[in-house]
Amino acid sequence: MPGYEDLRRDADAVDRQIRELRDLDEVERHNLQQMVRASTDNMEPDDRYLEQAFHQLNVVLGSEVRRRFDEVRAFHQTVVHNREKQLREETQRVEQRLAEREQERERLGKRLASLLQTLNEGGALDALTSLQSVLAREQATLEALRNRFQAAQTLEASRREIESRRLALEMAMADDLNNRSALTSEASRLFNVFARQLYGQSHNPYLAFEARKQRLDIETRIDADGSRGIHNMVIFCFDLTAAVIAHRNGRGPDFLVHDSHLYDGVDERQVSAALELAANVMDDEGMQYIVSMNSDDLHKAEAKGFNPAPYVIEPRLTDQPNGGLLGFRF
Repeated sequence: MPGYEDLRRDADAVDRQIRELRDLDEVERHNLQQMVRASTDNMEPDDRYLEQAFHQLNVVLGSEVRRRFDEVRAFHQTVVHNREKQLREETQRVEQRLAEREQERERLGKRLASLLQTLNEGGALDALTSLQSVLAREQATLEALRNRFQAAQTLEASRREIESRRLALEMAMADDLNNRSALTSEASRLFNVFARQLYGQSHNPYLAFEARKQRLDIETRIDADGSRGIHNMVIFCFDLTAAVIAHRNGRGPDFLVHDSHLYDGVDERQVSAALELAANVMDDEGMQYIVSMNSDDLHKAEAKGFNPAPYVIEPRLTDQPNGGLLGFRF
């Protein structure tokens, strides 16, 4: 609607001119009031009090003095008359400008009314208003999209930076694993030895280390049926391996502690073999294996060949009425 848009711009320009003329009229009317007030304040100086004053002083004014007074009086009258004339002329000019601007405002008012009528014919003004509203909404949507686009760009830059850092960390981790290849190889060998002592040479256990973008993957497995008992023994072998490696390198304690839950679901033969393995390894490494175990599970392991007598430390903790720990009953 380019025609209506041009009309709207013309209407805005005319309205702006009318407001500017009103502002000028306000200033001119203020000046006019000042000039009217100044013209009413003009008064000729009264010098009659001088003769009275000299008379009271017994001073007789000579003709020369009186002539001087007449000249001064005439001079002041001329100044006052000139100022009155100037104020009248300036007042007339201001009144004329006010009248001319009033006529200009009337002309512009008619022009504005004509433009508004043209815009309003056939609902054009309503259409223009509706289009302006739609334009405002579209501009707001555009600004929102720009903000979202900038946020997406920032997020994408951050994502790329994070991905770059992850790759750098992965490479650094891989280099670290390469530098520790002797240590990881020894850990893998120990894990295989411990697992085969529990399940025999027919199984294929392995321990592998692999650098990932977000973490270091440590994969442990014993090639068996995948039951809960096998999974628990995988944890047992890994803990035993980690404890031995850490102790040998002076970075770990000289003991390993397990809770009885580790042996839940484990076959009695593996429980017996695990306790025997832990006892032998701890003895060879100069370490200690500590495990909390129910007495019935210990009896089952004992029935499969493990002798706990050399390893049980007094006092025994029981759930009998006279049992307890460090003087406390439970």
